[in-house]
Amino acid sequence: MQSSQWMGYAWVPVVLFATLAQTARNAAQRTLTQELGTLPATLVRFLYGLPFAALWLALLYGCPDRTPALPQFSTVYLGWIALGAFFQILGTAFLLLAMTERNFAVAVTLSKTEVLQVALFATVLLHELPTPLALLAMVVATAGVLLLSLPPRGQLLSLSAWASRPALYGLACGASFAIASVGFRGGALALGAETPWLSGAWGVLIAQALQTLGLGAWVALRTERGLAPLWPAWRLSLLAGSMGAAASLAWFTAYAMQGAAEVRTLGMVEVVFSYLVSRRLLSESFSRPEKLGMALIVLGLVLITLQGV
Repeated sequence: MQSSQWMGYAWVPVVLFATLAQTARNAAQRTLTQELGTLPATLVRFLYGLPFAALWLALLYGCPDRTPALPQFSTVYLGWIALGAFFQILGTAFLLLAMTERNFAVAVTLSKTEVLQVALFATVLLHELPTPLALLAMVVATAGVLLLSLPPRGQLLSLSAWASRPALYGLACGASFAIASVGFRGGALALGAETPWLSGAWGVLIAQALQTLGLGAWVALRTERGLAPLWPAWRLSLLAGSMGAAASLAWFTAYAMQGAAEVRTLGMVEVVFSYLVSRRLLSESFSRPEKLGMALIVLGLVLITLQGV
């Protein structure tokens, strides 16, 4: 395989690593949520991830062969990163609001439209038009995810459920995460760093610093116990923070290599991993819609990988 062809595929293993690290982070955060509460557990992801992001950046600049030049930070770059950081927190907030509602399944289903919304916002904000093959891959993979996450029949056939407040939370959640992805992609394009690795390292460090300050101030001022619960659980928090930083570094690096819509579409492989693991643990067989959903997701992932070259 020629080097140019390999570079066309380079973003694929980076995204796959991001999904694996994100799965590990989610597992750690699930336990922390039970111990600390939702907002403090969310803050852990950024606060304890900061040192690892800083360490990775230091390693990149500590290379003995050649020290990279500092990139030119502009207000446009900082604006894109701040936009992504804000909407990433906002998306989490909408998801948490949906969790408090009875028909949470509808909200989750609608939040899965994130990939299609990424394509929309990337077209409007970045003028990155998906290719016909990429658009087909997004539609096919999204249809597969929807088949796996459809709500129970009682809500599936209920018009009021699909037009309810939780449904709006789900759409807002998907839109917020979509804008966050586009913001981080826009930042990578505006920075123009020497390598995608440097672009990802700077983006994560700045974004997580903003998120730590913003969410940290909110938790300190608006929750009953403030920041106190974060310190006794430092061991598990370090695991969540390190895996969260690793996932974010991989996502940001991938955004510097490939369009946000393509990156988020391939990221749907996490759904396949999670679903297979949960089914294996429960020793349950797949229903016909589930088999069709899995097949559509895999087909979408194959298509989006092929068009990335």
